[in-house]
Amino acid sequence: MPRLIAFLRAINVGGHTVTMAQLRKEFEALGLTDVETFIASGNVIFTSRLTDVSALAKKIEVRLRASLGYEVATFVRTCDDVTAIARYQAFPAAQIDDDATVYVGFVDRPLNAADTRAVMAFKTEVDDFRVKGREVYWLRKTRQTTTPFKYVSLEKTLKIRCTFRGINTVTRLAAKHGPP
Repeated sequence: MPRLIAFLRAINVGGHTVTMAQLRKEFEALGLTDVETFIASGNVIFTSRLTDVSALAKKIEVRLRASLGYEVATFVRTCDDVTAIARYQAFPAAQIDDDATVYVGFVDRPLNAADTRAVMAFKTEVDDFRVKGREVYWLRKTRQTTTPFKYVSLEKTLKIRCTFRGINTVTRLAAKHGPP
């Protein structure tokens, strides 16, 4: 059975608080096994008999909506996918200095050429982007509070849902759960 990782959007925001123990129980109630969480920001690792990640993401979303009372966008990737995402060098190392941070945006469908052009329109002196499949790589060269780019802008422009994680989180997940 494949080992998978779910990236949940906004699990603990807007006055909502979900413990990681509660989150694990919700996944187990779906028949998912070997469930564990990774840092308290909505990263859930599990094993499933289902291999259709889109159908599995919808199943998780329906369960979380029913049990928590609000929508939790869910993005499921295989552990192999996460390893490939972590290894991908979206930006030259020379661009990533001490003040820069790389983020990975998980989206709910592969982005086409028009979508990619729309993402690149967000590029500024302090924000750069790359698109590869169902991921948007964002190089932020300033503090989060001073960047003009906001996640919601991407969602509204492309009419998609997304969630972002720091590349360090993705790399740690890949190291722990990816192939050797």
